[in-house]
Amino acid sequence: MNSGELAKKAGEILSGKKATDILKIDVTDKTILADYYVIATGRSMTHVKSLAENLEEELDKQGVSPLRREGVREGRWAVLDYGDVIVHIFNDESRLFYHLERLWDNGENTEKMN
Repeated sequence: MNSGELAKKAGEILSGKKATDILKIDVTDKTILADYYVIATGRSMTHVKSLAENLEEELDKQGVSPLRREGVREGRWAVLDYGDVIVHIFNDESRLFYHLERLWDNGENTEKMN
């Protein structure tokens, strides 16, 4: 699966588990770190943890495993690094504080996914 398909699939999985404010941001021309960032919000630290674990489990079933994962146990900001797609799942407070979209959105590279 290519990076665009992976980003879309990640957004669909997160949406299916009631994540909110899901954005797919094309960062291909902005950084060499990834092609897409998927950013989502969970209602609580438990929800953030559950979203990250479910996403990892569902993508594992399709043969896609993260290269790295950070913050899942804490539940404030979980990051799953799939190489060309990096998924950020925040609780409300952390999402407002870090506001990653501000850094990467140029008005034409962002797609709302739910």
